[in-house]
Amino acid sequence: MSFTTRSKMAQMAIGIAIFFGCATHALSQSAISSERQGGGPPSARPLSPPAAPSETGPARVYLLRGWMNVFSLGMDELGQKLAREGIPASVRNHVEEQEIVSEIAARSRAGDRRPIILIGHSLGADAAIMMSEQLGRQGVPVALVVLFDGTQPMAVGENVARVLNITQHVAITPGPGFHGELETINESGDASVSHTTIDKSPRLQAAVIDKIKTVVVQEEQGGQASAPIANPPIEISAKPESRL
Repeated sequence: MSFTTRSKMAQMAIGIAIFFGCATHALSQSAISSERQGGGPPSARPLSPPAAPSETGPARVYLLRGWMNVFSLGMDELGQKLAREGIPASVRNHVEEQEIVSEIAARSRAGDRRPIILIGHSLGADAAIMMSEQLGRQGVPVALVVLFDGTQPMAVGENVARVLNITQHVAITPGPGFHGELETINESGDASVSHTTIDKSPRLQAAVIDKIKTVVVQEEQGGQASAPIANPPIEISAKPESRL
């Protein structure tokens, strides 16, 4: 095969790769836009059957993956780490929002008073806020909402006791009646963290686990979900990831 022929074949291969790369990017953006409007592709389902929160665990923890289940596997890692701490969690996709709200409300009506903790990444973070709003309309308190880089500014309702917003640029604000704790970890200054890696950061996962353990202890000592303590918003600057 001549050098000219090999060169033409290489150029053709590069052209094909660029075409499919652009097409995939366009499809991704279209799907994200569709999901934000309430739709979503049929394939956006959990990668494995979701594990229900333990009936005897100290809290009901739900971790929500974002778009297509492929960019939020830090939620799975976090769920495994929580299980090792004795706090079982259910890892789900954000398109299951309505189903999860129904599950939580049914458990609450049946007398389950364990603290509810909602954690999400990307569109899963958006869904966590929307789920807390829906639970508020049903009179269900939420002990903690943790957001890993949600996609849009949102307000948090009065039924939420605590919010931990880990973000690069999205603000979460107090909604009407909110008197809880609103804490922000601003990652905009850390070049080693991106939207698709923020949920996988060991440093940030450790911060979330510490927060959850603190909330569980606080709830066991008297609870704050139904009567949150008023606190001013707190902002914490990002600390660069250590590179080993």
